[in-house]
Amino acid sequence: MEDKRSRNERRLARKQGELDTTAFLKTADKFIDVANRENKNVQATDLHLAFLFAAARYNAYVANAILEVDNHEEYVEHMVKQYTEMLRQHLADTDIVREVK
Repeated sequence: MEDKRSRNERRLARKQGELDTTAFLKTADKFIDVANRENKNVQATDLHLAFLFAAARYNAYVANAILEVDNHEEYVEHMVKQYTEMLRQHLADTDIVREVK
């Protein structure tokens, strides 16, 4: 998922509605860093549920306040499909243990 474009090219692409994969991955890494820090005091089995709860809450906010989604069930199905695919990809990645820790 590495983006080989320059920063200016990525900025232009963002303005045109494209995903900046470099910024996306850096942001995801920040959440993983928070999880790793919290895991010193909170069990991973509790922590992953807290992250799911936070993601659900934030996604509900985005759906209601930003995207103004009318069909909540359709949005839920879309988000579940995206999460399912991401989870499957990460479970298949044998290097994931080294990346997260």
